Amino acid sequence: MPQSMPVLTELTPELSSFIEEWKNKPGNLIMILHKVQEIYSYIPRDIAFSVSKELDVPLAKIYGVMTFYHYFKMKKPGKYVISVCMGTACYLKGGEDIIKELEVVLGIGVNSTTDDGMFSVEAVRCVGCCGLAPVMTVNGEVYGSLTRAMIPEIVAKYTS
Repeated sequence: MPQSMPVLTELTPELSSFIEEWKNKPGNLIMILHKVQEIYSYIPRDIAFSVSKELDVPLAKIYGVMTFYHYFKMKKPGKYVISVCMGTACYLKGGEDIIKELEVVLGIGVNSTTDDGMFSVEAVRCVGCCGLAPVMTVNGEVYGSLTRAMIPEIVAKYTS
């Protein structure tokens, strides 16, 4: 059975205007994908098809860029994105233990989202707070000098 093309979602006026502004500039694809992710918090498949059509760029090239750069997300993240630093200092001081505790508390692993869509967990290379290792962020809010025991309380802060 052949796969059908997805129904193309109409681009928002803001995104259409941005694409038009960047259409003929060098580096346009990355800039446009950043804008898509800014608007949707990830890059929906149907929007990637629409961008492909607007730029006259093969969809394979768009997905090549999306999969090459860690920043781009192809799945909708949770309302609260928990980023656990796995840079050298954080890793050596227990970053992996923080991830294991999040797995216990949230019931999901790295690069997953809870069934209720509230939390996503990701491992990142460095958040630039090495002196506070191990570190995690929740939607950009930094939590440092973490222990496993601190994780349930931090998560609870976002569920109440």
